[in-house]
Amino acid sequence: MNRSIVRREIVPFLLLFGSLIVATAITDALLHAFGLYWIGRWLGIPGTILILLSFSYSMRKRKLINSGNPKTLLRLHEVLTWIGALMILVHAGVHVYAILPWLALLAMLVTLASGMTGQYLLGRSRRDLVAKREFHADHGDSPATIDKEVFWDAVTVDTMKQWRAVHFPITLAFGVLGLAHILSIFLFWQWK
Repeated sequence: MNRSIVRREIVPFLLLFGSLIVATAITDALLHAFGLYWIGRWLGIPGTILILLSFSYSMRKRKLINSGNPKTLLRLHEVLTWIGALMILVHAGVHVYAILPWLALLAMLVTLASGMTGQYLLGRSRRDLVAKREFHADHGDSPATIDKEVFWDAVTVDTMKQWRAVHFPITLAFGVLGLAHILSIFLFWQWK
């Protein structure tokens, strides 16, 4: 029980997010090593499709669709988003020279980070905080002592609760920027 939320929850979260960056670098390096870097240009399409498919969880949660188990859809949302983001990051590694794709990429990374924060950190941190309070209460600590012992963990959990305020508008910004990027590709595509 002496391990803090930071070491138990935030560090693994950073490792999971970092694994996406490492997987992107490895995939991009392998494509370049085998002369297949051109594949990266096309990975944006399946990456976008996977991310769009992942929204089935959000649609189910908001009762826009009635089919599907919410837990299964949540897990599918997480996996499809991670793989889709990997494909889009590799796609972005193919030397983008315009500001719009970079803005869409940045919005995607912030959306991904905020979603992971909500799912991974907040749920686990809440459980850890409750367990830590119960541990101290079971050992006869006074309410003041318990509050002192869990103060920084409680501050961390309260800060993490703000993730929804960031996740939805950033997801919307990502969607708008991504759509603008896709439309600009169609507008400026050399259709010869």
